[in-house]
Order: sequence, then C-alpha cells, then structure tokens
Amino acid sequence: MMVDMSDETLVITRLSLHVLAQQVLSPLRVQATGNEIALTPRPGGFGTPDLPGGGWAGVSGTDVVVVGADGDDRRTAITSPRAAAVFVGLAGDTLPEKALEIHAGAASVVAGTFAIGDEALHGLVAQARPEDEASAIHLWPEHFDIAIELGPPDARGTYGVSPGDAQHEEPYAYVAPGSAPPAGKFWNATAFTGAERPAQADDPGEITAFFLEAARLLRRPAEA
Repeated sequence: MMVDMSDETLVITRLSLHVLAQQVLSPLRVQATGNEIALTPRPGGFGTPDLPGGGWAGVSGTDVVVVGADGDDRRTAITSPRAAAVFVGLAGDTLPEKALEIHAGAASVVAGTFAIGDEALHGLVAQARPEDEASAIHLWPEHFDIAIELGPPDARGTYGVSPGDAQHEEPYAYVAPGSAPPAGKFWNATAFTGAERPAQADDPGEITAFFLEAARLLRRPAEA
C-alpha cells in the first residue's frame, strides 16, 4: 500500500472517518451493548463487531453500511455525522450536519492500513511467547488506531498501527512501552516514548518483525 495522493487529502479523509468512528459507530455499539466501545476492521473500512442482535454497521469506502442479521446489506454515501447516525439507527439528533469530506483513494488507504495492522498484530500474537499475554486486538475510536497490549508485567507494551494523527500525516506502526524503554536507537519515536516506522508496506510481515524486535528488546534491556 503506497500513499499516492497529497497528504492533505489523506488527512482530510482520515479526520472525517475518525469522526464517524468516534461519534457514530462507537456510540452505536454502546447503544447495543451498554458499555463496549471498540471497533474492528471490516472489508473496505471499519465498523462495529457483530452486534448482540446480529449484523453490524460500519464504513466501506465512501459509504456508510448496515448489515442485518440475515446478511442484508444497505448502504448510503457518507454526507454528515447526523445523516450517518440516522442511517445506522443511533438514537438522538445532536450530531452536526456539517458535511464530511471523504476521498475514495484516501479512504482506501485508511482501510488498507487497518487491514495491514490487523494482519500484523495477529502475526505478532501467533509468534509471541506463551507467557506474553496479549489483550484482544481492537480498533480504538478515540485514537483511531488498531492495537493490542502484549508482554509480561515488567516488559509490557502497546503495539499498534495508525492511519495517521496530529504528528503523523501518513500511516505508521508503533510500539509504546509501559515503562521507560532501554537505551538504543531502535526507540526512535519523536512524538511519544517508544518506536515507530512507516506502515505503507504491502507485506504485514515487516511490521510483525518490527513488533517482535521491540518485544525482544523490552525483555532484554542489555541487548538494546
């Protein structure tokens, strides 16, 4: 996955999709479950996990999608947070009607980032040591990234992939240790304490390798 558009286009689209994740889809899951906020990658984008009554809601490309318990698929073009909320069945009408700007190519980059992150994190879990207890993989609406926590208590960290944020215009993978990391050039993050690398490779295995190296260094400070 390569970013072949202006950073501005990617940022505008990412911010609009983040609004839908945080203000529409996560609240919809809370409405259905009572307390669960996390989302998950979905084909062409992201959305809720399967809801208690069956089906799910999310974003695919430039559309809002609702999939019923019987698999019936309804979709409509993304316009505003309020319109999306009405379409998915979120109670209340307090969301803004201000138009969201979604570019198809940029939406594809965001979707691809979450898909790559999901595969890379599953690769990390599959290759982690038995004692490296891992949390569930979640797409968190607040930070708009996909991440897990993994490692023993004295070497635990958060491993994730983000489509970008205020300090990063393009997608990146990161590791944020739970405590101060050992010294070494591996820990190269500039906006937080930890390590980062671009997440534009077609091979999620490269990101899994980055995660595994971070886990090794956190377990063995003398080797950092």
